Amino acid sequence: MTMHDDELDLPHDVAVRLLVALLPGVAPSDVHRVESTATTSHIVRIGSDLTARFPIVRTDPDDARTAIEVEHRAMAEFAAASPLPAPEPVAIGDPDSEYPMPWSVQTWVPGDVADPDSVASSDAAAGDLAELLAALHATPTRGRRFTEIGQGGELAAHDDWVQQCLERTHQLLEQTETPGHAGHISAADLDELAARWSRWRSLGRSGPDVMCHRDLTPMNMLCADGRLTGVLDTGGFCPADPSVDLVPAWHLLDAPRRDLLREHLGSSDLEWERGAAWAFEQAIGLVWYYDTSNPPMAALGRSTVRRLVEDPIGSARLPGWTTGMASSSATTTTPPLGGPHARRPRRTARRGS
Repeated sequence: MTMHDDELDLPHDVAVRLLVALLPGVAPSDVHRVESTATTSHIVRIGSDLTARFPIVRTDPDDARTAIEVEHRAMAEFAAASPLPAPEPVAIGDPDSEYPMPWSVQTWVPGDVADPDSVASSDAAAGDLAELLAALHATPTRGRRFTEIGQGGELAAHDDWVQQCLERTHQLLEQTETPGHAGHISAADLDELAARWSRWRSLGRSGPDVMCHRDLTPMNMLCADGRLTGVLDTGGFCPADPSVDLVPAWHLLDAPRRDLLREHLGSSDLEWERGAAWAFEQAIGLVWYYDTSNPPMAALGRSTVRRLVEDPIGSARLPGWTTGMASSSATTTTPPLGGPHARRPRRTARRGS
């Protein structure tokens, strides 16, 4: 099953031909497809040191090349700032008659891709994450500000999308949900989070833009022996709301480790609550959008929603709340290209992707 409209297939022989032509010294036997949860790229391993990313979704080739060039500059800046290993740009491949989109080559970062549970109870991983965020957010913005479409700007700009996701997830639960299974979400849970969102969407900024990754999901983190060992999908590194990089607190960590991360960072109440809002905005889209086409991504959404429900931050059960779902304009909202967490034109992938 495809994840998006107008997806492109990448036959192995086409990948081999393109890579051998672009990269001197690469042999056909060096090229191997990587199975991954990538939502916007076909990932191909090249020997032991490189990887290629071929766009899954067809867009305008000139616009796509410009976007890759921007991403490569961001990747290089991220790699220079990050205390954890991260991919670095190598080359850009041209489209041809058999693959009509430009594509990119970058360095391969070894490690195991994280999941919602792999380092959830690790004090060391919480410390690694705090060190990473502190280093990224200290990188000079050089006068730049957030100008992107996607996570990192104003929460209220995502209201139509969140309302659509709440409606679609309610419909999904009516059709498929089995109470008691891992990651179970109830209609009451959705109403609780809808009420929180009605507050979250109006929260003001906690500070100026800082340099942010903007998509720190487990699939973009590498780990080993309870430690974080690398960061992927770094091409969106840019100035943004600093709280957007708090999403792994709920994607990746259990409650005690969230508290430890917050202690390390010294996050204010406002910044922490905005972080929860960004985590919810991302997670609620994953639940329904990838329900059948990319189950690991849907499972991440459920895990994060579950952690948010169990976290008292912004709880609708606290004094001063009005519960119940907000009105929805969901039926006219279009999912962003590449899925609910898309940084145009692409998003989460695996190992330098």
